[in-house]
Amino acid sequence: MPRQNSPPSDYPEIVLQQIKQLGLNIAIARKRRGESQAQWAMRLGVSQPTMARIERGDPSVAMASYVMCIWLVNPRSSLAELIAPQHDHGALEKEIARVRSKRSLDKQANLYSASAKEAPPDAGPPGQAGSAISPLKKMSSTQTGPGFSSIHPGIAALLNKSHPNEP
Repeated sequence: MPRQNSPPSDYPEIVLQQIKQLGLNIAIARKRRGESQAQWAMRLGVSQPTMARIERGDPSVAMASYVMCIWLVNPRSSLAELIAPQHDHGALEKEIARVRSKRSLDKQANLYSASAKEAPPDAGPPGQAGSAISPLKKMSSTQTGPGFSSIHPGIAALLNKSHPNEP
């Protein structure tokens, strides 16, 4: 058997409790069916001592043995369904937050774009009337060094957008 990266004693207590409860439920299901540990062990392809460890909720028993027990109890159950993407609330919450953040940035960019269209063009140098320079472009021209766009990627993205008022 391959060596585990972390011993079961390092697992969170709630995880150990869940495995113990799973083992207890497996033992109850087997007993309700009137079958022995040896019978179930043979059906699982494990030894009787391993079957006893499963029923004690030993976290070092291979996951496949526990899944096989679940399948023996209820062949129609789907362990994978428990963590299917549509049930992964933690990831869904992060995705929603990411979309909301992107929408907020898009809204800010649209507000900037609308205000840039409404702003009167700069007088510019003599002979070049109407050369509109956005405040962000002015700001970036005062920055020193090529690192500005890497430090402020959102601003750099806005600067790289072409505006209808710009040449």
